[in-house]
This record gives sequence, C-alpha cells and structure tokens, in this order.
Amino acid sequence: MRQSDRALCDTENMQSPLPPATAATDPKSVKVNLTTGTGVNIEWADGHLSHYGFVYLRDACPCAMCEEERSKAGRKPGDPPKAAPGTLPMFKAAAKPLSAEGVGKYAIKFSWNDSHDLGIYSWRFLREICPCTECQAPAQSSPRLSV
Repeated sequence: MRQSDRALCDTENMQSPLPPATAATDPKSVKVNLTTGTGVNIEWADGHLSHYGFVYLRDACPCAMCEEERSKAGRKPGDPPKAAPGTLPMFKAAAKPLSAEGVGKYAIKFSWNDSHDLGIYSWRFLREICPCTECQAPAQSSPRLSV
C-alpha cells in the first residue's frame, strides 16, 4: 500500500465502541431451540445459566421501533404489551422465530413469525434482561443499565 493510499484509510486505529466482553457477558454456549419452540438457553462464561422463552425475547426486542413503543407504554424489555382499556382480546399467534443467526461474535438476530426481524440481541443485552430469579432480584431494587 502506498503512503498516499494509507492516508485515505483511517480505520486501522479505530476501536470498537462496544465494551469488552467479560465472563458475565461472554457466552460459553448458546442453544436456540427452534424446532421445539422452547426458547434459548445460554451458558455464560462465568457459569451462569439463562433460559429465555421466545415470547419474552420478542417482547424484549431491542430495535429502535420496539424500544420506543415500550418506553411510551412504560414497559421494561420482556414485559408483554398491555391491551388498551375496553378493547377485546384478539387471537395472536405466540411469538416464535422462523430463523436465528449469529451477528459477528457479539449478538444474535431472529426473524419472527410476525415478520419482524430488526432486533439485534447483543450478549450484554441478553445478560442484562436474564429472566431468572437470581438476576431479577437485583433488577427490582436498581435500574437496568442502558444498552
């Protein structure tokens, strides 16, 4: 590469804006149970085990559109939407991904049966929203980290 070309490429010294992975945010293994529809199991590098149901994950979608909808309704990631007062409940198929794929080494992405596929679920985000009793206890007493 010529010196003049090198001046045009300024990405060599760029650092990732993502915080470095820790044992708490780095998965040791990830199992997505698409066929059985039972959800996602993650064993974290620090030994913690997390299970996420697909409905919970869909309700926690981290995309900008879903995040805005949740914040307007005062819901946390994973909380189901509330029906407007006076509306009749409508049948809605349970959320289930049609496919799942890794996004680099930092996240997973789902294509849902409601045609939504914008959310990129980082490992950090998934650890923060872990629905287990152990993780939810501290979350009740302190606000969640923003992702």
